[in-house]
Amino acid sequence: MIYVCPLSRLQDTVRMSRARHVLSVINANTAVARPAGVAAEDHLFIGFNDIVAPQEGLTHPSLDHVEAIIGFARRWPREAPLVVHCFAGISRSTASAYIAACALQPDADEAGIASTLRTASPSATPNALMVAIADDVLGRQGRMRAAIEAIGRGREAFEGHPFRLTLT
Repeated sequence: MIYVCPLSRLQDTVRMSRARHVLSVINANTAVARPAGVAAEDHLFIGFNDIVAPQEGLTHPSLDHVEAIIGFARRWPREAPLVVHCFAGISRSTASAYIAACALQPDADEAGIASTLRTASPSATPNALMVAIADDVLGRQGRMRAAIEAIGRGREAFEGHPFRLTLT
């Protein structure tokens, strides 16, 4: 099970879910306190801005970032939940959870996973560049991109509510 939350709810979400692995996808200069009970080697911090195209002075999601997300998800033993967060819990974290779900379920329907994501989080707006890169890495032939485009932009929100994404 993957839990997704904003930074403001990270500690509570880890405590409630009893997660032992945390993926932080957030601006590089944002301080993130590793939650109690999560070993240093089980917390991956990936720093980049929530943008979908290169912009001067900002770091856009890259192949290295997406490969790190996929690698971390694949190393996660799935004995306890994984918590994924970004600053708001709307874009980078929902993209990361979607990418992890697709990586861990290679035969699963991308549209089905995206639909489950939308049902779980009406505000989810996965970062399109992250999804496009993952689609290529995972060999999904555009199906991940199309599925995220099909669910559209999520409901406007300052911050997403924590939610869970169940894997098969």
